[in-house]
Amino acid sequence: MPTRRELLALTSGAAVTAAASGLAVPTAAAASPGHVDDDLDWVASWAAAPTTIPPTPPLVLAAQTVRHVVHLSAGGDELRIRVTNEFGTTPLRVGAVRVALRAGTGASTAIVPGTDRRVTFGNRAEAIVPAGAPLLSDPVRLHVAPGADLAVSLFLPARTPVTTLAAFAFQDNVIAEGDVTAARTLNPVQTIGQYLFLSGVAVRDRGSAIVTLGDSITNGANTQNNLNHRWPDLLAARLRAAGLERGVANVGISGNRLLHDPNPAPGSDAETFANYFGHSGLRRFDRDVVAQPGARYLIVLLGVNDLGHPGTVAPASEVVTADDLIAGHRQLIARAHAAGITAIGATILPFKGDTLGFYSEANERKRDVLNRWIRSGGEYDGVIDFDRAMGDPGDRLRLNPAYDSGDGLHPNDAGMAAMADAVPLRLFK
Repeated sequence: MPTRRELLALTSGAAVTAAASGLAVPTAAAASPGHVDDDLDWVASWAAAPTTIPPTPPLVLAAQTVRHVVHLSAGGDELRIRVTNEFGTTPLRVGAVRVALRAGTGASTAIVPGTDRRVTFGNRAEAIVPAGAPLLSDPVRLHVAPGADLAVSLFLPARTPVTTLAAFAFQDNVIAEGDVTAARTLNPVQTIGQYLFLSGVAVRDRGSAIVTLGDSITNGANTQNNLNHRWPDLLAARLRAAGLERGVANVGISGNRLLHDPNPAPGSDAETFANYFGHSGLRRFDRDVVAQPGARYLIVLLGVNDLGHPGTVAPASEVVTADDLIAGHRQLIARAHAAGITAIGATILPFKGDTLGFYSEANERKRDVLNRWIRSGGEYDGVIDFDRAMGDPGDRLRLNPAYDSGDGLHPNDAGMAAMADAVPLRLFK
């Protein structure tokens, strides 16, 4: 479920339909000369799961550059970009893409002089991304350190309605006039909190990737913008400090459910935002998890919206049982194992007293049954007990007040740090 802050950001002006995630490469990526060691392979270093937009007029870009700032987890000497038109119904024309190291911190979108690189697709600077498809770039020679920030600039020369995006970036990205993809600094005409047509960055590395499949709590709500305080980012920092070469691909989507796609009641306010919730975890699993380069580990934190949405932003007919949720988790485990991925289950955080109308005694009983199965059922390959780490010592059914962003459901920045600290690093050794 998106937070009030997220919805206000999306419903202010043109930001309502801020842009999509991805670029698609029509031809096989050409090998760049001088690849380093043969034992290196592609590893997801950053990801954003794309969704479609609500049934409202989309943001339209024309002869404009979108510059995104992405926070990498793994580093390397080569990288490649994934752009996406997966929810577009017509081909997407991308006139130019460039990458560079980001200069500064926070909301800065300036680039480090001398690091700017052109991105090609089948050795061409311009790409046409087919409707419904992603596109992978050719390898780009650029040294990026683990934990570095990358500026990814896309020039859209033609009239381009934004139909594919990651709606909640928790990072200020900008739109500027003209092809200014190579400019050190930009004069933005708009600041947006979304990722448009951009869904991944992979690096050549010896390690492997952890994919975090979840909802708004994994996506980053309600952390401060531009600080990279999402718990997967903080987990990546812990892994680096421990000397573990692991990329972290965060494919959390605010409002995402395990079992159901968005289904707002006709005429309800939810029609203006529910499409941002994305396809169900079961439906998007192959695209968002299995397709991540170097994916070896999966962390699943899904289920709270399956409990809370029916009767609030989804029909009451979509009420689920604990057994329904367990069956869905079993499918994720089976599909992860079929792809050679280690599956790690995370318990659902407490939410008694939340302001979104999720809590009920019936939902608490279901959460308890699901958490006990995750914790002791022996079906996941490993367990992260966020429930115990985040509960109020005085009432374990509530979120610890020190970790509460204010709605009783989403952690604040301190809570995200506590979640990252609760992950046993031995799971990835």
